[in-house]
Amino acid sequence: MFKKFMVIVLLLSGVVSFATFARSQAEKTTAPSREQAVTGSPSDAVNAQEETKKEDTGPQDLYSQVELFSYVLTTVQSEYVVEKKPKELIYGALSGMVGALDPHSQFLPPDDYKDLKTETEGKFGGLGIEITTRDGMLTIVTPIEDTPAWRAGLKAGDRIVKIEKKITRDMSLSEAVKQLRGTPGTKVHITILRESEFKVHEYDIVREVIHVQDVKEPAILEDNIAYVRLVEFREDSYEQIYAAIKKLKDQGATSLIFDVRNNPGGLLNVAIKISEMFLQQGKTIVSTKGRHSSQDSISISHNTKNEFAEWPIVVLINEGSASGSEILAGAMKDNKRAVILGTKSFGKGSVQSVIPLPDGSGLRLTTSKYFTPSGICIHDIGITPDIVVDRIYPKGADAEDEGEGKEAKNGKDLKKTSKDIFDKLEDEKIQDPNEREKLKKEAEFKKRMAEDNQVQSAISVIKGIRVYKKLVTE
Repeated sequence: MFKKFMVIVLLLSGVVSFATFARSQAEKTTAPSREQAVTGSPSDAVNAQEETKKEDTGPQDLYSQVELFSYVLTTVQSEYVVEKKPKELIYGALSGMVGALDPHSQFLPPDDYKDLKTETEGKFGGLGIEITTRDGMLTIVTPIEDTPAWRAGLKAGDRIVKIEKKITRDMSLSEAVKQLRGTPGTKVHITILRESEFKVHEYDIVREVIHVQDVKEPAILEDNIAYVRLVEFREDSYEQIYAAIKKLKDQGATSLIFDVRNNPGGLLNVAIKISEMFLQQGKTIVSTKGRHSSQDSISISHNTKNEFAEWPIVVLINEGSASGSEILAGAMKDNKRAVILGTKSFGKGSVQSVIPLPDGSGLRLTTSKYFTPSGICIHDIGITPDIVVDRIYPKGADAEDEGEGKEAKNGKDLKKTSKDIFDKLEDEKIQDPNEREKLKKEAEFKKRMAEDNQVQSAISVIKGIRVYKKLVTE
């Protein structure tokens, strides 16, 4: 009995120490220093205090539950058919506890925590997909472009039913990531349910080391309308996107199509900084609200340069746009700074604080939720575009739209430019293989932009804004 009592005491002290440590770390990592605390009305504070009193049953309840945990732990350790190491049992208990909170919170053993840190640096191994749990099923947020998953044809919203022969119904996110990752060059078989088609698809995908290039295809399309695509919000994304847009401005660009379709998000502070590029000083970008006042914050633009203040902007989003993409789209929409065009975004609007733990493991914990400047919660709702335009693919370009055979109404100039470049390639005078490859890529890009009905709709919107501005100022 004395031994059992000492075990309980030790566990209690460990739990209290862990809780204190975790909370202090969360307060340090949740809100960037550039953000200011959100303040509520006095009545809100009173209501919150009353609610806390109702829910708080005091330390006695915690101690009794820890006693139950201690009993189960000691029973498993002494009676389970195979002897388990204490660390294995504790890690399993922590994974279960955190996993029961929501689909985005995770306990990360040291190796998984190291992998997570590697991901944010832009290089990691696997298939190249962002996944989450939605309605109890593993769901693809989006495939990352130019990765094995992208080339295989996986889509945002696909449900992962099986990995190899293992059903994913009760599989945690961390376990799924482990199953999908592996040695580069090895294959993994996955079974996908695509609800839009009511079909199951089987894929054999070869793993690769994933190199993420954040900014894709910056170019001037026509009439000084610039186009740039951001694949993900990573550590150096701001520097890349700013340099790309500044270069386009130097080349004569006076407006912008900002493409964040299939962008799954990334680092919160980077999404805020990129949004700030286009918003005047003092404009609200995003707010977060959590359980504690230290987790409530509001991000305000500190932009004093206003380099792109006069530019008409269209932001392209779709069902694969999540998290950071939704923050940017929401800020631009609510501040009436851009027209949002495309289809409704994914709806991933919760903030995960990554808390390092003493033994090298980590805790990815949902600590707050995102709200747009107008106070709309993004989570499970998403951003609805100002102009809804479904993607229409040319015949044969996409299995999902096969047979429609519709092309963008606009884009004739781009198609002509593309044809001219292909004609150049026929010219035997161009012998330099590098020059030929460059021309070929340019022609393919122009052709793709001409056939992208959402891009063509964005061009029409920008031209319309220009005409309207001219009428207003005359």
